[in-house]
Amino acid sequence: MFATSPYQIRNFDHMHANCPVCGLKFDIEPGFYTGAMYVSYAFSVAIFLVTGFFLFLFFDDPDLMVYVLTTFLIVVLLFPHLYRYSRVIYLHLFGGIRYNPDDRK
Repeated sequence: MFATSPYQIRNFDHMHANCPVCGLKFDIEPGFYTGAMYVSYAFSVAIFLVTGFFLFLFFDDPDLMVYVLTTFLIVVLLFPHLYRYSRVIYLHLFGGIRYNPDDRK
């Protein structure tokens, strides 16, 4: 689905126009992936909650700034993956596609 590695910071968001295996068109309509922001937001909230519980339980409730900086650092480091997975999940939920291994060319 994506043309480059998520670790190529300049091009982590470049997508193929069509699937190289089955030919599925990824760009369903202009602005389709705008809704993927909500999936990314859900991921960020989940990271915030897990990080908060982890810090509270294992580091004896540190200062507020530790919570903020730790969560921010984790979200920034995982951003390319969050971006990609949110698009993939959004495409599967609202794009009307289903994985079928028999559809390969």
